[in-house]
Amino acid sequence: MQMSFVDAPRAVIDAPSRPIRVFLVDDHQITLWGLRRLIEATNPRMEVVGTASSRTELLNHDAAATADVILLDLDLGGEDAAASLADLRQRCPGRVLVLTASDDPAQHRAAMVKGARGVIHKSEAAETILRAIEKVNNGEVWLNRALLGEVLGMLTDDSPAAAPRQADPDAQRIASLTTREREIVVTMVHCAGAKQLAVADELKMSEHTLRNHLTTIYDKLGVRGRLELHVFSTMHGLGAATGRACGA
Repeated sequence: MQMSFVDAPRAVIDAPSRPIRVFLVDDHQITLWGLRRLIEATNPRMEVVGTASSRTELLNHDAAATADVILLDLDLGGEDAAASLADLRQRCPGRVLVLTASDDPAQHRAAMVKGARGVIHKSEAAETILRAIEKVNNGEVWLNRALLGEVLGMLTDDSPAAAPRQADPDAQRIASLTTREREIVVTMVHCAGAKQLAVADELKMSEHTLRNHLTTIYDKLGVRGRLELHVFSTMHGLGAATGRACGA
């Protein structure tokens, strides 16, 4: 589920009769073609002012500086487009909406921290993508429910922007987990007294697959075995009780 909240109203600045100027960035030409057709079909609500398929092309394209919204794919042929966000904020006044096929919440968070005004998945319906563009243009932030609380905290932080906070090593370890790995951690806490086979059944995977996942999780979190995983997870709120037994 996608959600948005107002950051700083923009509609009062832009004349309502003018189309939203959108700049598209994706390394797949078929995707650029499809997005252009989608946006042009909304005329006069929106118009495409330019496209790019690489970081270099994006940063050197004059039209990018005139865009209201830059729709940016994070993975540009192996390039990390999120690394361009700082430069984009200096060169282009338009707001950046990340369009991605990635399900990695850590990657989404990183994009928001670096200046993106929203993240939307490529699997979303066409009308949802158009609505996200409009919301971001109007000064709202567009993101899924899982990131809403975190981003609210980042955007309302009273600490000086020029004084970076010391990174929490445990928070970094937790952020490195994939969505599936976090699900496994939570289930391991819920099923603390169960055998590994029962946990695997709960997760609908083989015991062998679970062992492989756990090896990776232990390494990422810096723990040794289920006991330390349980302690670490409980301390950091990764396994709140659900009120049901494992396997129920």
